[in-house]
Amino acid sequence: MSHARIAVVGIHGHGEKHVQHALDLGRTGRARLTAVVDPREPGPGHAAHGTGTPWFPTLGDLLSSSDDVRPDVVVLSTPIPTHLPLARAAMEAGMDVLLEKPTTASLAEHTELVAVAQATGRLCQVGFQTFGSHAVPAAAALVAAGEIGDVVGYGAVGTWVRTAGYWARAPWAGRRRLDGRDVVDGVVTNPLAHAVATTLLVGGVTQAADVAWVDTDLFRANPIEADDTSAVRVTAADGTRYGFGLTLCAKERSAARVLVIGTTGEIELLYESDRLVLRTERVTMDKTYGRTPLLDDLLDVRASGDPDRRLLCDVRDTGAFMRVMEAVRTGADPRPVPADDVDWQGDGDDRRPVVRDVEDWCEQVARTQQTFTELGAPWAH
Repeated sequence: MSHARIAVVGIHGHGEKHVQHALDLGRTGRARLTAVVDPREPGPGHAAHGTGTPWFPTLGDLLSSSDDVRPDVVVLSTPIPTHLPLARAAMEAGMDVLLEKPTTASLAEHTELVAVAQATGRLCQVGFQTFGSHAVPAAAALVAAGEIGDVVGYGAVGTWVRTAGYWARAPWAGRRRLDGRDVVDGVVTNPLAHAVATTLLVGGVTQAADVAWVDTDLFRANPIEADDTSAVRVTAADGTRYGFGLTLCAKERSAARVLVIGTTGEIELLYESDRLVLRTERVTMDKTYGRTPLLDDLLDVRASGDPDRRLLCDVRDTGAFMRVMEAVRTGADPRPVPADDVDWQGDGDDRRPVVRDVEDWCEQVARTQQTFTELGAPWAH
């Protein structure tokens, strides 16, 4: 178990990082990269090029290959509509899976994937990297200890930048549907999905049943199908409210933040850097934590042989996020932001929209758990 064989499926773009990490694990003797899978063979300059790692164009080709390259663990970094069929094929073939987020394209598919994991007894870790952050349980512990008094609400602010080149990176980019299948590639469900999932995790909301209701307020400034500027409110089963103000149309990129607002203080988690800030009338704490890579955690759980040991981001613990994704998927198409409220900058692939005062409105969404429309954002009427 300590020398698990790993295959990476989808090796270009973000997938190359998984290839590099698997190779790093090989150098320490913890695991071995035995195959890479992608329609495009790794060329010069790719992490897998020149390593002697066998390449296969499809997962089916790998699964029908010889035992010496057959993996114990499959890392899937592929388009969203392929997540369920590829993860199912791997688990039914007796392999554990690390699946990139978002988990699946719909809540029904998520339910089916959980059933496959339970039926096969295989491990299925989902790639919300922040679930490995040691700052997340630290934040939850501060809340439980009453350091900020009673919790008024949870929120997240994500004000990022994406250019025209980003939306042109793949046929499914910025699409809600493609070739009759759900894609749901918008700000809530892909680039800033970690903001949603991490905030819910800090509040202990992980299962689909933990969510009572989801309200969405979706907009787009880019000429795409999906949302690039959105407000989402989640009401948990216990009545606690979570507000998400998210955009890819900010003036400049800022660090994404989780906020826990209490009666006597607040907690700010900058999850990209694992930095946790506590502010109360009595004390201010600013501390940066470590992080456990999710592939390492999967290998550790495999090696432990403990059937009760939970993965850091078990597929079952992404049900709450999938409730949010389902609300985005089944909701009304995003409304266009009026042209008068958008300032276009740059040219060519660098061209991008900036929505007027979007940073302030996202902050208000997170702090009040109200939507853009409820707050009266001028471009949300």
